[in-house]
Amino acid sequence: MKVYFDNRFYETYSGDPAAAAGRMEVIVDTVATEVELVAPSPASLMDISAVHSENHIGHVRNQGLYEIAALAAGGAMAAAETGLSEPSFGLIRPPGHHASAGNAWGFCFFNNMAIALESLKRKEKIQTAFVLDFDLHYGDGNVNILGHKDYVNILNPESASRDAYLKEIKTALDACQADIIAVSAGFDNHVQDWGNLLTTNDYRQIGKMVRQTARQCGGGCFGILEGGYNHAVLGQNVLAFIHGLEGT
Repeated sequence: MKVYFDNRFYETYSGDPAAAAGRMEVIVDTVATEVELVAPSPASLMDISAVHSENHIGHVRNQGLYEIAALAAGGAMAAAETGLSEPSFGLIRPPGHHASAGNAWGFCFFNNMAIALESLKRKEKIQTAFVLDFDLHYGDGNVNILGHKDYVNILNPESASRDAYLKEIKTALDACQADIIAVSAGFDNHVQDWGNLLTTNDYRQIGKMVRQTARQCGGGCFGILEGGYNHAVLGQNVLAFIHGLEGT
């Protein structure tokens, strides 16, 4: 599988947990021998401006974070393009699902998912999309930007028990008809992370469900990294999801 990653994502660009030293290292160390790591290009200003306001972009620039945030968005775009023909993953940071058009919070700056899907739609490469956001935290930025678009359906699972959570995802995917299934993959709902809900194998099963549904729809699928903060388990959780997307 192609996994989009750049060594600049190792940088500790701020003091938040998403930028913590060692976070990306543990993922790369775990997945590197099993995937093809590919360096992405940054998203263009045009691609970013299609989603975010001029004031917000200026605010990110003023924080000195434009370059790294644009690179993360570019990684999401590359994963989405590849996902049209084969499963792929954007191993990127900063994350993006809390970034709205004119503001952002929760360690996010640009909305990587929205930039990627809007690019595909403008190029007429998709007509419909389904976004699964299984991060512990509600992806308000995804919803604020994409929720009113008639070509996108979004699921943020909210069930409090593990079985119900997985059933909620399965039910939504069973009803899905989309050209591409896009996953905001946050791993902070793991039993050894902040959410204390899902197992490592659950991420594999979710990946398998996504891949199976994409095949049934005759479409594609991809994921991009959002949260996940326990370095001791994060790499294995990401690899499990990647294996699921691969159908293994």
